[in-house]
Amino acid sequence: MTSRPAAGGGRWVEVDPARVGRWVEGFADRHGPPTTSTQEYGLLLAAPDGATAELYAPPGAPTGTDVAGFVASVVTPRRIGLLLARKGAVAIGVAEGADLVTSKVDTRYVQGRTAAGGWSQHRFARRRDNQAKAALGEAADLAVRLLLPAAATLTALVCGGDRRAVDGVLADRRLGPLVPLRAERLLDVPEPRHAVLLAAVGAARAVRIRLRDPD
Repeated sequence: MTSRPAAGGGRWVEVDPARVGRWVEGFADRHGPPTTSTQEYGLLLAAPDGATAELYAPPGAPTGTDVAGFVASVVTPRRIGLLLARKGAVAIGVAEGADLVTSKVDTRYVQGRTAAGGWSQHRFARRRDNQAKAALGEAADLAVRLLLPAAATLTALVCGGDRRAVDGVLADRRLGPLVPLRAERLLDVPEPRHAVLLAAVGAARAVRIRLRDPD
């Protein structure tokens, strides 16, 4: 379980699906039996002492109408696609439940920025732009090969890394069937590698909880 401050107050807690039931029990023990209401994102638990917990269903999981239904939904294995992109690196995979069943990682060199000026700087910028476009093109080709054939079976597409890079890959018209499956949240990941892709499976499946303590 991880925890970090939330913009606007409270903190985010990420819980493995198998531990959500116990987490809710602990919340009730600490703050009193909560009332439960269905929200667009999942469930809202409101405790008698004023504490609240917003339980966000993972991408592709139904929200459920009560705690038992929510827990049953989030622990059910789902088939999701993953697309991680940052600069010249891309990692793409398909996960079934907690298992990464298909994956490919590719890295293409893209020059960094330079402090040089004048004509050389313009030539450098053009070269860098061309390298970046080529990297996005190859990433899109990879997504076409790995994700597009599975599109009909995916419950969600979870993306991570640099938003501009991800948007650039999904701008390829061939990947149009994947766009409606894209989860709203962008995973914060380092340069995509196989180990990063494996960790992203767990992050994509985790239940995000916004916890607010009593005033």
